[in-house]
Amino acid sequence: MLCEEKLEVFENGFKDDKHNIEIHVYGGDGRKVLLALIYELYSPEYGSEYVYPFECAKEFWGIYLDSSEVKGEEAELKPLKFISESVKSKIEKELEDIKAPIEVELEKSTIYKVKDGYIVLGKNFLLDHKGRLFVFNKPQVGEIILKYIWKW
Repeated sequence: MLCEEKLEVFENGFKDDKHNIEIHVYGGDGRKVLLALIYELYSPEYGSEYVYPFECAKEFWGIYLDSSEVKGEEAELKPLKFISESVKSKIEKELEDIKAPIEVELEKSTIYKVKDGYIVLGKNFLLDHKGRLFVFNKPQVGEIILKYIWKW
């Protein structure tokens, strides 16, 4: 569905030609995280009261989310210094269960241990502790997603 001249929203992600971002989610429902990302991208242009692309995406996905709820949380994450075979196999199993559509190179990724599991951040993906794989085309998108995965 076209929600803005350059924003196309689809079932598991969106493509935004204005900001040159394409993102897909696999393995779980990450649509509220995507909504927060859309809000963050477009609120400078639209203002905070009514962000049309955000409202359009909410309607398409059938999700109620008030714009006042879109607040990121900065987490104090410390990367693992050593990745054991056990950790590696747990992450690989999770990726296998998701049927990851990309090749994930754990050696080139940053892995964080959190209370509920692991977060793996690579150049073009983020595997969160809830078993969702976010695949994107710009490395800085991963840092933005990190702010919202805790809430939804």
